[in-house]
Amino acid sequence: MMISVCLATYNGAPFIIRQLDSVIKQLSEQDQVIVVDDCSNDLTIDLIKETFGDRVEVYVNDQNMGAIKNFEKAMSFAKGEFIFLCDQDDIWEDGKVEKVLKAFNEQNADLVVHDAYVVDGDLNIMNPSWNNYNGNNINQGLVGNVLKNAFTGAMMAFKKELVPFFLPLPQNIEMHDQWIALVCMLEKKKIIYIDEPLMKYVRHGGNVTGMRKRSISERIMGRLGTLSAIFHYKKS
Repeated sequence: MMISVCLATYNGAPFIIRQLDSVIKQLSEQDQVIVVDDCSNDLTIDLIKETFGDRVEVYVNDQNMGAIKNFEKAMSFAKGEFIFLCDQDDIWEDGKVEKVLKAFNEQNADLVVHDAYVVDGDLNIMNPSWNNYNGNNINQGLVGNVLKNAFTGAMMAFKKELVPFFLPLPQNIEMHDQWIALVCMLEKKKIIYIDEPLMKYVRHGGNVTGMRKRSISERIMGRLGTLSAIFHYKKS
């Protein structure tokens, strides 16, 4: 049983070694760690290669693609039976992989999502639950998740067999994690939520995703784009 961890990086030098250390110690030598870098101008790639060598597969984009396409590219390289998405600046709690795999195996899950501690840049706990902190409702259904995405990619894992359902990612979606969850709902796949914080979700103010508040017009256009993608989605 092989695992693939897909990680998108961009100027992550201050955090990336800490994160990869927390990930790799939970994996076997046969498991795959994929980093796709979106044209970092710091030492992110040098640090990864110097510290981990061939243990981490590193791909560097020719031009900046943005978070959505960066994760799409990483997922396209995944070979494992189970795919874990990963952000560059967080920290996985010990036992995360074991507990997520248990949900796959014992509950016959297709997609697993879990909670996380919300911490600041010094790793002080701001809230013991990201889902409470952000007002996420995992069980709000398709329409609810179009209106407000309750799924956070860094806290998601799914079976590789799902990838053909949501790749390539539509151009007009708001985020990759939301689209993955919506496609699972459209395909009536089994989604399991682990009500336990299995990582530290670091909110330091410089995160690539999840920090900037969008304008009302941006949010409306984003939802319309997601609705269009759903309308044009062809179920298997």
